[in-house]
Amino acid sequence: MRRWLNEDVIAQGRLPLLCFLLGFIVGFLLIRLSVRLIRKQVRWWPGNLRSGGVHIHHMVFGVILVLSSGLGMVALYQNASVTTASVLAAAFGVGAALTLDEFALIFYLRDVYWEEQGRTSVDAVFVALAVTGLLLLGFHPLWLLDINDFRSDPSLEVRILVVVFAVVNLALAAIVIAKGKIWTGLFGMFFLPLLVVGAFRLSRPGAPWARWRYADRRRLMYRAIVRERRYRRPVIRAKIFVQDLVAGKPDVEHVRTAAEAELTRTVVPAPPAPHRHHLSLFASEPGPEPVSQTPDRGDGL
Repeated sequence: MRRWLNEDVIAQGRLPLLCFLLGFIVGFLLIRLSVRLIRKQVRWWPGNLRSGGVHIHHMVFGVILVLSSGLGMVALYQNASVTTASVLAAAFGVGAALTLDEFALIFYLRDVYWEEQGRTSVDAVFVALAVTGLLLLGFHPLWLLDINDFRSDPSLEVRILVVVFAVVNLALAAIVIAKGKIWTGLFGMFFLPLLVVGAFRLSRPGAPWARWRYADRRRLMYRAIVRERRYRRPVIRAKIFVQDLVAGKPDVEHVRTAAEAELTRTVVPAPPAPHRHHLSLFASEPGPEPVSQTPDRGDGL
């Protein structure tokens, strides 16, 4: 462990990244512990923080931490020591954890922390942890190219190779994500064969790709639905179990029923893409509802 820390982290200049990851994990675990204690109405725990009649979400403190630590990094990046950069990175990680823990509130523009849609926040946290872990291990989207050689020999041929590889990588990732395979797209940016496989395989039935390409091809849509139900069921059960473990005590029966409910809700044919002359109708539709103020949801701080 010490050898890995010295040779692969400190020597490679990744100590701030490690501190960010540790700050992110600690911040997420502490805020989840806080919200669970508040939900159980533990007497010795301080509970929600309010200003007058307004409940202050812990996302507010996350945004403040992210902005202040990020500003510190930008202002001091030329002259900051490794210690200073690591401290700022750890604070940035804590702020990012507090913010992403309420990602569902930002995404749905309403308070769904303890509802089914609240699992989106856990998904966002897992994505951030996975990407940060890959970067810490030395993986990067241009993994096929040696960045050190690029810096030492920035010739025209090398620059063209880097640009072409980056464009192909991003294009394949966009196709895979459009097919609804978020994790494959994210990990594939660090490992190109995953992107190639994901780009050639069937789209998920509710994804934008299926909406654009499978609307008039019923056989492909049927195959996509059958495959989704068959292979996604164990994945969804495992995901819901972990999410329940993070949010509260998991229940096996709830995992089964919730997984089937999610399959029923999400594994459906995508609607056909709207015609161009209908696009103006969507522009005049009202926007989303404002964020609701739920005074006693018990979500921490």
